[in-house]
Amino acid sequence: MRVLHFYKTYYPDSVGGIEQVIRQLCVGTGRLGVTNTVLSLSRHKDLAPIEFDGHAVHRVPLDFEIASNACSLAALGALTRMAQQADVVHYHFPWPFMDMAHFISRVKKPTVVSYHSDIVRQKRLLRLYQPLKHRFLRSVDSIVAASPNYLASSPVLDRYRDKTRVITYGLDKSTYPAVEPCRLAHWRAKVGPKFFLFVGVLRYYKGLHILLEAARESDFPIVIVGTGPEEQALKDQAARLGLTHVIFTGALDEADKAALLTLCYAVAFPSHLRSEAFGISLLEGAMYGKPMISCEIGTGTTYINLDGETGLAVPPSDPQALGHALRTLWDKPELARRMGARAEERYHELFTSERMAASYTALYQELVARKATANAGGSVGLAGLPPTR
Repeated sequence: MRVLHFYKTYYPDSVGGIEQVIRQLCVGTGRLGVTNTVLSLSRHKDLAPIEFDGHAVHRVPLDFEIASNACSLAALGALTRMAQQADVVHYHFPWPFMDMAHFISRVKKPTVVSYHSDIVRQKRLLRLYQPLKHRFLRSVDSIVAASPNYLASSPVLDRYRDKTRVITYGLDKSTYPAVEPCRLAHWRAKVGPKFFLFVGVLRYYKGLHILLEAARESDFPIVIVGTGPEEQALKDQAARLGLTHVIFTGALDEADKAALLTLCYAVAFPSHLRSEAFGISLLEGAMYGKPMISCEIGTGTTYINLDGETGLAVPPSDPQALGHALRTLWDKPELARRMGARAEERYHELFTSERMAASYTALYQELVARKATANAGGSVGLAGLPPTR
């Protein structure tokens, strides 16, 4: 079974939530006999194919961007050639250029779309994009949502329930670095023995400006790991508010990130818009047995974090509620310990890479079998795939 993944960014150029999902998919399904290849775009000059965690990565030059929509002429030919060698083409949505590339490249293989998020921000451009988006989603064989919460709340997915199923994201802790004692000691000396942690790309929908407002009423340490387009504005806001207890580390390697996940008291994840469809770093917190604070935005964040069970969920864009949740966990260590333990249990129950890989491998096999039946003259259509939950 050969699967081609197509997404605008991937390792080693970019490290984000969707990239981590694709990585975990490739590693997990690879153990089940799937040969994975990732096709992505890059700004770098040396674009020789590389091997990464047991799968191949092919990059083509990124030519230009329009409203964060990365475009590449070379990707059109690459998708055509590589799809011919694949048994299944696995798209990762949203990426409008990908929709167009699918049609230009005349992909005829079985297709699956991991629907990572609705498009939330570019409302004017979205109106222009709507016809292409729906033509693309109608044309693919299966759509996968990452949580029942998102399937229930997305007006786009509601139109395609007949071919949409739920397969939650999963992580494999063994792919994370073992943390050396000296690294733990380094970070403990730098940030203290008890702190809240945020990890992620510093984007507009992460709600970090709300977290900083909430931090005005407290003095407990908050460590923010990552870089991104909102970094300077957030640092300026922290300086303006006098938040000396908020620490920006910038981008860190995987070993340092694992050390901070090991050490932190709890994970703060204040994403306030539906662009945050799941929250991989939130799931990392659960995997490390940490209590969590997140916002109820109708997405996978509160599928990972059950309010009152694995952590606390607060209304979005509400600094007072967020600050109260931070204070509650800080002042109640036994409650925090119990929530963290339950978070880790829930990770093992629902969110392992092994579980995700098995579900996707079964879907790939189903799509290939149905394609073979159709080619042999069968009448079973792919649009009739039942949704699973």
